[in-house]
Amino acid sequence: MELLLLSNGKTTEHPGLLGWARDRVQTLLARKQVKRILLIPYAVIRSDWDARAQDLAESLGVETISIHQFDDPVAAINQADAIFISGGNTWRLNQLLHEYGLVVPIQRAVRERGVPYVGWSAGCNVATPSIRTTNDMPVCSAAVLPALGLFPLQINPHYLDASISGHMGETRDERLAEFCAINPSESVVALREASLLQISGESNGETVEYWSVRGEGFKIFKHGETTQEYEDAAPLAALTPFIPKI
Repeated sequence: MELLLLSNGKTTEHPGLLGWARDRVQTLLARKQVKRILLIPYAVIRSDWDARAQDLAESLGVETISIHQFDDPVAAINQADAIFISGGNTWRLNQLLHEYGLVVPIQRAVRERGVPYVGWSAGCNVATPSIRTTNDMPVCSAAVLPALGLFPLQINPHYLDASISGHMGETRDERLAEFCAINPSESVVALREASLLQISGESNGETVEYWSVRGEGFKIFKHGETTQEYEDAAPLAALTPFIPKI
């Protein structure tokens, strides 16, 4: 299985879509001999899907086509060399993945055929067991359906622990602590901007690596335990079946 789960798609200091992680993404595509990327842009609500595909192609130098250009989206998944899922609204994304019958085809493509999966923001969220740790508003009347479950832990992308002047609502840490209190058996990986998890290898023998272009760490939230910050993926080995770590 080959997963790149990125907190976000763009940064101010690195031009281009996925520009901050371009070297890692291109290395993965070259290793898997990917000639064309299949983009799933269902999370994008206020921008053009073909434009998003063009942005990705120009940034990575690889032909990219949006799944909406295919008459049969399931067939598109079954023939894909690589699956990229864009950021945007996680609720809308997960709703359409279910409505178009793409959940199982994506799972099979990634798990059985080894098709690389690259998801950022909402695309990172749906790679986990559910979308319950998204930051997005439920802008559509969608139930909290299971997500793809490619990665076994919940992820909170765009994690921010800075204090915002004048904000009187709950902090992100408090919201994640609430999730863990309601779901005490589950853990949440909090990914700051410009950071990612990369999972590689055969079934039951995958390795997981953490990387931040800014040299920042990630946090793990779990009920009844002190939240700590980590700079490598070693602590994830105790929480996932990915026993080895890089």
